[in-house]
Amino acid sequence: MPEEITKELFEKLVSLASLALGAEESEYLRGQLNAQLKSVHELEAIPLADDVPPARHGVPFPADISPARRADTAVRFPDPQGILDQAPQTAEGYIVVPDIPHTRLE
Repeated sequence: MPEEITKELFEKLVSLASLALGAEESEYLRGQLNAQLKSVHELEAIPLADDVPPARHGVPFPADISPARRADTAVRFPDPQGILDQAPQTAEGYIVVPDIPHTRLE
């Protein structure tokens, strides 16, 4: 089976993602992505009856054996000022995050 992600396509994807990868890293990641795609195609080839509904996950989890959901309760952090004291810059009780310059992708 030919590789779906060619070196040229992978280089284009790396460029679009603004990644800096060495030759060894690139070849390893490209190989891993192709292996994952091959696995997906093998799963797609498994014949299924038309009446099999799509599943959210592969393991049935009926309500009678599911653990009870825990209560969703908010718990205040005991020392929020301690966190703020570690930040390089704060204003009015918030951490100031510097602007990140954006560039246009073409």
